[in-house]
Amino acid sequence: MNFMKKQKNLRGGTGATAIAGSVPSHEELLQTLAAQNRPMRLDGLLRILGLARRDRKELEAALEDLEQQGRALRLRGGLWIRPESLKSITGRFSALREGAGFVTPMRLADADDLGGARWEFAGDKDIYIPAAQNGGAWHKDMVRVALAPGAPRGPSAEGRVLEVLERGLKEVPAHVIDRHGKTLFCRPADSRLPADFNVELPEGTPVPALGTLVLLEPVKSLASDLWSARLLGDYGREDDVAVQEELVKLNHEVPRDFPAGVLAEAQALPGEPEEADFKGRQDVRHLALVTIDGADARDFDDAIHVEEQPGGKGWILRVAIADVSHYVRPRGRGCPGALDAEALSRGNSWYFPRSVEPMLPEILSNGLCSLRPNVNRLAMLAEIPFTAKGQPGKPRFSQAVMRSAARLTYDQVKACLLDKDAAALADLKAQDRGEEVLAMLDKAFALYAVLRDVRRQRGTLDFDLPEAECRLDDLGRVAWLGHRLRHDAHRLIEEFMIAANEAVARHLRDADIPFLYRIHPEPDPERLESLFDTLEATGFENLPPRPTAASMQGVLAAVQGTPQEFLVNRLCLRAMPQARYMPVNEGHFGLASVAYCHFTSPIRRYADLLTHRALKTSLGLDVGPVPAGQKLLRIADQLNRRERAAMACEREMDRRLGCLALLPRVGEHFSGIVAGVTDFGVFVELTEMPVEGMIRVEDLGDDWYDFDARTMSLVGQHSGIIWHMGQKLDVALSEVNLGRLEIRLMPLELPKGMGSRGARNARGKGVRGKGAGAGRAAGGRKGSSSGWKLVSPGDGDGRSKNGTSGKPARKGKKNGAGKPAQPGRPSARKGNGQGGQGSKGGKNGPAAPAKSGRPGKKSAGKRG
Repeated sequence: MNFMKKQKNLRGGTGATAIAGSVPSHEELLQTLAAQNRPMRLDGLLRILGLARRDRKELEAALEDLEQQGRALRLRGGLWIRPESLKSITGRFSALREGAGFVTPMRLADADDLGGARWEFAGDKDIYIPAAQNGGAWHKDMVRVALAPGAPRGPSAEGRVLEVLERGLKEVPAHVIDRHGKTLFCRPADSRLPADFNVELPEGTPVPALGTLVLLEPVKSLASDLWSARLLGDYGREDDVAVQEELVKLNHEVPRDFPAGVLAEAQALPGEPEEADFKGRQDVRHLALVTIDGADARDFDDAIHVEEQPGGKGWILRVAIADVSHYVRPRGRGCPGALDAEALSRGNSWYFPRSVEPMLPEILSNGLCSLRPNVNRLAMLAEIPFTAKGQPGKPRFSQAVMRSAARLTYDQVKACLLDKDAAALADLKAQDRGEEVLAMLDKAFALYAVLRDVRRQRGTLDFDLPEAECRLDDLGRVAWLGHRLRHDAHRLIEEFMIAANEAVARHLRDADIPFLYRIHPEPDPERLESLFDTLEATGFENLPPRPTAASMQGVLAAVQGTPQEFLVNRLCLRAMPQARYMPVNEGHFGLASVAYCHFTSPIRRYADLLTHRALKTSLGLDVGPVPAGQKLLRIADQLNRRERAAMACEREMDRRLGCLALLPRVGEHFSGIVAGVTDFGVFVELTEMPVEGMIRVEDLGDDWYDFDARTMSLVGQHSGIIWHMGQKLDVALSEVNLGRLEIRLMPLELPKGMGSRGARNARGKGVRGKGAGAGRAAGGRKGSSSGWKLVSPGDGDGRSKNGTSGKPARKGKKNGAGKPAQPGRPSARKGNGQGGQGSKGGKNGPAAPAKSGRPGKKSAGKRG
């Protein structure tokens, strides 16, 4: 039957009255939606079907029935469509706190290219999923998402989850919140998970106490927000850093145990280098090569030696790097390639306060490849001559066999060479070859001083930020968290590693060998505008007339040794784009280098391992085919993603350490500096430790506040009080919520107000009602249309990347200053999640400030 003709006959052309209750059947409705093949409103369907207005509710009810059956979809704006008419995309769902989230498009990967990974990123931009459209998806689920025809792609694209293809979370940490006999009622530690769990304990299983953190395996759904689960284990005390490490590893899917094939390949290697391996290698065992690392370093992949050239004509710098590529080989020629595939899949090593998840099994990372003292090791050697003025000559590269003369620490070198500490000098001289090592280090510092000056003259940016240091007690709890200051022993190694990386990059570029550059583009002009606006708002004087990338070095130099140094360094660092791996050279802006790569850390970074293979190829050595073209680009994408994942992992661990350090100190007073301003509050970096807390806008005082995204400031409408970056203030610690990773602060004083006249002037400059991109006002710089915001945790629901529209922020409380608030009571449903201060969190887990990485282990900062 022709359904459309039937409707016309019923209502068309005769003036007949519409027949009540004539809404077509479900099947006929689906045929109509399929024929249109586009989203339809109810009014449009009424017209097409020839129905009367009074049939609207009945038609909507029929469509809702189809929606419940999954045969029709209601889109935003009251549009209806069949699921089959939508573009379908597969991706991983990243949940926010209130059920909304993002889907990152993914596709099935080629196992040969990406180390056996099942899914790879498709390269498309994320799709926003409203809470009502998440289809019951959990954080990290693999889902199929629908986009309406013509839906825009990019940051504003929206979709709806059609089905969950694969549960991403196989194990869920949860708290025991109730129990009845052998039945536990548990709530996830991550508030982004929308379900609670019932756990039936087997006979003989000890019953965990209320509040205990346990690990569960979801079994099946009992209701929309309730699942049954199996108890896998009991974590123990939440204040144990090891427990927090386990949570971070689960949250970020950090690789753990090595597959059996990988371990078998590693165990088949010799325990020590064999004499046959030395054939054809340069023997440098007579040189006093030394490793210099942190006291807590776990692998040693680089050693240095400096020789003075006769007649004061300069120096020869030797950098010996563990020859990992001799043992870790790609598949082929009888090699299973399991070690190589797993290393590519991991991308890098993952460091934690009490543990490390290495890129390579410990038999390699801590044994066969590690440049431990007084043992023979295979190495790749870079010998770089420098003139007395620090200009490099033609480098020489070779395979070598070496023997480290000493394992030194940064502080030990500082004590001997910089402080001239008698006890430290005596200890070093007492070591085998100690006098020789000491003489070599004198030459090394002379070369370092020259190279440092040369690099500064060419325009390098030196972000000299203090590092975080954490000390644990015997029970594994945080005993102390503070700053570890860097000194010239750190910088010496950095300088030499940079020199080696540059020499290798130039050599491979000139040899036209495919390899991965480490590129760092110039900052975006809009970000520079935003940075200089923020610096101006903090009271920074003598800013250049025009914000340019070249002027950043002058800004950093101007604040060196001043109280503003830390804040300005961090602001400038956040304005920088992230360095990444690329097969095409774009230079390295931060280092002012025309060609740069990673060569010096092959034990912990796969990119360096690739560079070693390319270098051997350039020397005429047969290491098999070198990846090139699209394969090399896919490898670069994989390594960039793994690096970002490791950085996100470090940031979450830093936040957890901060919460643990402050948990027993609620009510205490601290000094701090305003490190971020948003429309919902002010972020304060504590002076005593590298921890950030938040003063909520309602705690700022009895006023309404306007947020200016251009200058990153809050202005009281009546008081004229201005909160801006760089302000120093004393705060009280009001609350620490370890579950939500939130630290709440209360101001003990308010900044001095500008008075009503000043407030009027401030508003005249575009503070009120102007957000990002507000344009030029009162002689100020042009507002940034990029919307870059110097905020650490959270930015609304994480969907918008732009600054706020400039609407007034919430009203502060009358007792905003001087009286710490009482700790807030957890919510009835979800009081323990991963969102960050005062926000719904970001799509990749706990929102956090973009830091330079937590060095102290083997950081990219240390090794270039």
